[in-house]
Amino acid sequence: MRKIILAAGCLFILAATTSSCKKDYTCKCSKTYSSGTGTTTLDYSVYTYKENLKRAEDRCNDNDNSGTDLFGAYSINCDIQ
Repeated sequence: MRKIILAAGCLFILAATTSSCKKDYTCKCSKTYSSGTGTTTLDYSVYTYKENLKRAEDRCNDNDNSGTDLFGAYSINCDIQ
């Protein structure tokens, strides 16, 4: 009986230490326009990722971008909050 309890305890500890902690991480992005007169920063988008912290940061950083549209040159910067 003791061997069964010991084995079950060891399996529980092994499972607890090898699983990653997934929770909701919020990624907030802002869009910054640059022009000759200065810069304008606007809230752009919000994403929620149910991942571990490293994976959520990687997915959030994948949203960084730059380009041009009708209002001029812009850059999108995203960070985990």
